[in-house]
Amino acid sequence: MADRTSSEDDRRPGRTVGFRPLYRQVRDMFEQRIAEGTWAAGQILPSEMQLASELSVSQGTVRKALDEMTADNILVRRQGRGTYVASHDEKRILFQFFKLTPDDGPLRFPDSVVTEAVRRVALPSERDRLGLTGTDEVVAIERTRSLSGEPVLVERIVAPADALPGIEIGEIPNNLYGLYSERYGVVVVRAQEKLKAVAAGPREAAALGVPEGTPLLAIDRLAWSVDGRPIEWRVSMCLTDRHHYLSDLK
Repeated sequence: MADRTSSEDDRRPGRTVGFRPLYRQVRDMFEQRIAEGTWAAGQILPSEMQLASELSVSQGTVRKALDEMTADNILVRRQGRGTYVASHDEKRILFQFFKLTPDDGPLRFPDSVVTEAVRRVALPSERDRLGLTGTDEVVAIERTRSLSGEPVLVERIVAPADALPGIEIGEIPNNLYGLYSERYGVVVVRAQEKLKAVAAGPREAAALGVPEGTPLLAIDRLAWSVDGRPIEWRVSMCLTDRHHYLSDLK
C-alpha cells in the first residue's frame, strides 16, 4: 500500500496515513475489489491473516476494515465458515430494504408484475438524482407489487443504463438487487428514503384498483453501490389502509 513503511507503528490499526486511517485505506481497497468484480456476491474472502500478509498490514487493521464493512451490510460473517461478500437474497432484501408490513401479520416479501421496462435518455430530474449528463441513458422500470394477492404499491425504478446493460430485455425478476449483484456485479450497500403523504393519480389508481385521490404513502429512495455511485432512484406509491411502514431502529 502507498505511504507505508516497515515499522510496527505503521501497522497499528487507526494510524493515519495521508490524513486517512490505515484501516480505511484497506477498506477502500476491499470495496474496490467488490466493485470491480474481483470479489463477487456470495464469495468467501481470504482469511484475515492472508489479507494482512498480502497488504503488509497488521491483522487488527484488516479486522477493523472487515468489521466496518460487515456493520454496513457489505460483508456477512458466518461463524466457523468465514467472511463472505453479502448477497441480496430475499431474506436480506426483506428486512433491509422492504418495509411495508401488513397490519395483521408478519413481514412478507411481495410478488411483482413488471408493466414497463425501457431504455431511454435520462430526464432532467433523473440526471440530477443519479449524477448523469444530458446524453446519458437510463433504464426505466414500472411494476406493481402485491402482498397475498392484493396490489399494495406501484413503483417506478430508474437506473443508469451503462451500469446495467440489457436489463430491460427479457424477464425481470422480483429481487432486483439480487439481479444487480449477480449479473452485473453492482452491490447496493446504502439507501436513503424520503416519505410523504400523497393522493393517488390516474396511473396509481388504475394499478392499485382504488379511486383517484386515495391517500398513499410515497417512498422516494436513492440507492448507492459499493463504489459510492448513485445506482437507482425508486419511487414507490403505497396503500396503507391495511399496511404500515415498519422502521426497526437499533
